[in-house]
Amino acid sequence: MKSFTEEPGAATGGGPSHARSGRLFRKYATIFVAAVCLALVTNGAFDMWFSYQEQKALLVEIQRGQAESAASKISHFVEEIEAQMSWVTPLPWNAVALEEWRFDAVRLLRQVPAVTEVAQLDSAGHEKLRISRHAMDVTESQVDYSGDPTFVHPMSNKTYYGPVYFVDGSEPYMAIAVAGVGRDHGVIVCQVNLKFIWEVVSQIKSGTRGYAYVVDSSGRLIADPDISLVLRNTDMSGLPQVRAARLSQADADEPFTAVDRQGKPVLSAHATVTPLNWLIFVESPINEAYAPLYNSIMRSAILLLVALALALFAGLLFARRMVVPIRALQEGAMRIGRGDLTQRIAIKTNDELEGLGDEFNNMAARLRESYATLEHKVDERTRQLELANLAKSRFLAAASHDLRQPLHALGLFVAQLHGRVRANERRRIVARIDAALSAMNELFNALLDISKLDAGVLTPSITEFPLAKLFDRVDTTFTGAAREKGLSLRVVSNSAWVRSDFILLERVLFNLVSNAVRYTRSGGVLVGSRKRGVNLQIEVWDTGPGVPQDQQQNIFGEFYRLSAPGDDGRSGLGLGLAIVDRLCRLLDHSVRLTSTLGKGSCFSVTVPRVAARLKISESPAPAHPFMDASERKLVVVIDDDPLVLDGMRGLFRSWGYQLLVAGTDAEALVGIANPDHPPALIVSDYHLSGGKTGIEVIETLRRTFSAEIPAFLVSGDISPELLGKARASGYHLLHKPVDPMKLRAMVSYVLREQQVARAH
Repeated sequence: MKSFTEEPGAATGGGPSHARSGRLFRKYATIFVAAVCLALVTNGAFDMWFSYQEQKALLVEIQRGQAESAASKISHFVEEIEAQMSWVTPLPWNAVALEEWRFDAVRLLRQVPAVTEVAQLDSAGHEKLRISRHAMDVTESQVDYSGDPTFVHPMSNKTYYGPVYFVDGSEPYMAIAVAGVGRDHGVIVCQVNLKFIWEVVSQIKSGTRGYAYVVDSSGRLIADPDISLVLRNTDMSGLPQVRAARLSQADADEPFTAVDRQGKPVLSAHATVTPLNWLIFVESPINEAYAPLYNSIMRSAILLLVALALALFAGLLFARRMVVPIRALQEGAMRIGRGDLTQRIAIKTNDELEGLGDEFNNMAARLRESYATLEHKVDERTRQLELANLAKSRFLAAASHDLRQPLHALGLFVAQLHGRVRANERRRIVARIDAALSAMNELFNALLDISKLDAGVLTPSITEFPLAKLFDRVDTTFTGAAREKGLSLRVVSNSAWVRSDFILLERVLFNLVSNAVRYTRSGGVLVGSRKRGVNLQIEVWDTGPGVPQDQQQNIFGEFYRLSAPGDDGRSGLGLGLAIVDRLCRLLDHSVRLTSTLGKGSCFSVTVPRVAARLKISESPAPAHPFMDASERKLVVVIDDDPLVLDGMRGLFRSWGYQLLVAGTDAEALVGIANPDHPPALIVSDYHLSGGKTGIEVIETLRRTFSAEIPAFLVSGDISPELLGKARASGYHLLHKPVDPMKLRAMVSYVLREQQVARAH
């Protein structure tokens, strides 16, 4: 019996991912179908509702049109009778012969078949003549109609329309009376058979079972397709449509649903017959009137159901077509996420999903390339770190060697001084000790400059200044050194102005000229400049041994020195050109070397050229105020190294100062004889014993004496952080070892700053 274990999801073709894709399919299918169905149902409902309203209004409009047409015919029928009656309207009775009037009346009966009887009433309301189709003519009957409406109303309103009445309970009639022009002209009264109205009503057809009928102002039926209803004098005033029409409550533009005489619902429309104030109604059974509408709604509903079924099918199809590529994207992304960067997603949908799949493929390709590039970069970086470590080791070895050389020389010279030495020899040994110290100071200063440049703490102060000022300092500084070696130093000055940092550019030029003087054995050094477009190119030429082509780039590295024939052992530290390269990059100046072996070299620095300005004469700076020995101002020096304190004690006393040395601020406070007189100056090391700093010690002494005592710091720490802290606290900082002249200049400068501040 075999036993095995399946991975989760293996039997189901993917487990959770397929389950999620199944949920995604159902979600998208449901959303799509719901959205389409909602749109279709909403559209179908609105369409059926508006179609229902339009069809209903159209049906009523048709019926109303029929009613208005019939009302117009009836009104025209009555108006024709009135027009014919106006032709026979009598003049005053004694002005017209009886036979002439009879002729006009007979002509009226012939021209208007609906008129069955014509009567003439004089101005007093007495009947003068009556002519009838169905009875004998009557003359001068003198029947008094003065109180009858057929006389009273025409005399006051010109025309009178009498109520409908039935002759022998069979046919409807009505009386129309028209008054003459003047009050003495009398009135003509015609009896009109309304059977014509029945013919008009009978011709109206609304559908197959629709009908029309006419009621008078009181609601009695006067015309109907069923003449028996008319003959029975049917009262229609109880029907809601008749009641509403009589009360003028029915809106002519809105459909009106009512009931017929049998109580069945009908769609009713009416129109008013003017000037009789009758109402003609055209009605259709609701089920017949709305049958086309119901059929249209049924067709729309069937179409809607078909559309919903198609939407459901399309939704499922589209959701599937959408989910399948998404599932392929998901599976491909999972494989790529697991590290299979060779995986490619194949989607052919010609849409955004295919574009997304292509982007995944491109991403995988880029990741694969990135991994390969990253591995290459890691190898390259590892190699660079190894080279950097090697360079660091060489740097430390070279620095150690260059420091040991003067230290070794110092030890030898000191050993000579322990013995018995003549005065001339002692002076020579002291001079050599001073040279060894100068070499050590030069190395430390160069290392400090390299450290500052690498740390990025130097900030150029860009100004515009004349190049001649810089060239004058070069000439003054190096003329003596060149003369000692038997070299000519020629500085070609001009009136050009440049934009740069004067101090940093001076350091660049000094290093270049110093190298030229150091490595040139015969000939000379030329310093000048020439225009290069908007720039100025400063050049330093020498007639030295030159630099081989394969080493011209290396000489800008730290501790790189060329070996030259006849080297006297004082070829420099190998840091000058490294400082030049870093300073030029800091100032955004380009430095270039052209050299020929055996003939010499040319170093050039390109700087921006600016327009020359008027030279303003500068007042000479006041000399540093050296301390008067008679003043004997107190200087406090704090350092935790006894040798440093001993050296500082002798140096400051030789300058005429009263000195107090201490290892801490507490010792300094104890040593001050007069607490009411604070010291004139505080010089403190930065790193002191007990974890205190020179800044803290200076602040403690200032608070104790409640005075802003001038002070500066001295430290062997060349880190950029310390320089930043000193600047932030407002203190000057000198780095050990400190040249005595620099120390004396700093003392004078700080004391002068205090004098200037007090003067203001």
